[in-house]
Amino acid sequence: MDIEIKAWLYDILSSIMEIDSFFTDIPKEYSSYRNDIRTRRAVERNIEIIGEALSRIMAKDTTIEITNSRKIVDTRNRIIHGYDSVSDEIVWGIVINHLPILQKEVQELSGE
Repeated sequence: MDIEIKAWLYDILSSIMEIDSFFTDIPKEYSSYRNDIRTRRAVERNIEIIGEALSRIMAKDTTIEITNSRKIVDTRNRIIHGYDSVSDEIVWGIVINHLPILQKEVQELSGE
């Protein structure tokens, strides 16, 4: 596998682990997320990183298939360019529903 793709996969895994670390001392519940502006912004930043890494991977190697990669990239674009219309519910849905799947797929791709 290309060294750049490996680096981007590592960035994705690091961002997912960082998001998980935000919920070490607080419950991993929507209300905890919604009521903490710092956690929301930190999660959004990590989703930006994940989305950018996925975008680069998709551009470099079209044979790599990652579930919902296009949707995650679109969410990254929404956070960056439409910051005033970011839905906390959608971001939270990504954290709960999509990041665990993404983590497994990226771990398999990277051989971890």
